Amino acid sequence: MTAIQTIPIGDTVVQVSGDGYPLVFVHGFTTTAEFWREQVDAFSSTYRVIRINLPGHGVSPRPTGRAYTIEAFVDDVAKVFDTLGLDQAFLVGLSMGGTIAQSFALRFPKRVRALTLVGATPHGLGPDVNVDNVLKAIAALGVVKASQNVIDRSFGAAASPELLAFARNEVAQTPEFVAREAIASLNASDSRASLARLTMPALVVVGNEDFITPPAESEALAAGIPNSSLSVIAAAGHFPMLEQPALFNRLLGDFLAASAADAPAGRTVQLAAAK
Repeated sequence: MTAIQTIPIGDTVVQVSGDGYPLVFVHGFTTTAEFWREQVDAFSSTYRVIRINLPGHGVSPRPTGRAYTIEAFVDDVAKVFDTLGLDQAFLVGLSMGGTIAQSFALRFPKRVRALTLVGATPHGLGPDVNVDNVLKAIAALGVVKASQNVIDRSFGAAASPELLAFARNEVAQTPEFVAREAIASLNASDSRASLARLTMPALVVVGNEDFITPPAESEALAAGIPNSSLSVIAAAGHFPMLEQPALFNRLLGDFLAASAADAPAGRTVQLAAAK
């Protein structure tokens, strides 16, 4: 079993495993670092795997005197880089974490060796999870039920009941005041005019059954980022790294190796689900 070190850094709690070139994972809205659990063993033998629990999410602190916005989260990621002495790293972001990763890479381009965006968009989220829908659901149902309802729509048809139960439990940890501010900031985010400035190698990944950030959003990202590849994973929804971990890990591992070797990108790959 891979040894995992838990490190509090500011308002984040960071899980670190392995040794090697740093590989930083940032989770999405109301999710947690545990959504990267299938990547720990797969990558810790080669990389220093750093999974960030964003403030207000998972086991991280949730102080009321700070912001829970995309730019504030970028500051949190920068503090993790600084505290752990990361001059440069591979950066992977899921959903809202993909928006954070884009913003971080735009602000600190020399610190991102290569960028991976999973179930991400260049602007807000998909139409099913816009800010008005989310805030209305929180007001009517409470933040826990509202977040769990989103989770129920997030997985592909092949996801097991155990996987859904895990995800529902994780998102229940984010309090209402954090969710409200984060979703409003995410809804307002827009990197479309800046994507051409992301000149590092980039991999865009989406599940073909993703109704939260539909594949068209990933297609727009890949079209706007100059040195990017788009990969669509079959039989997966919004969380392909959990739903099809073997395929996802092979895809990410190949991309990281190619990025280290300065291999060219720019292709679209269709990956079939494992039988």
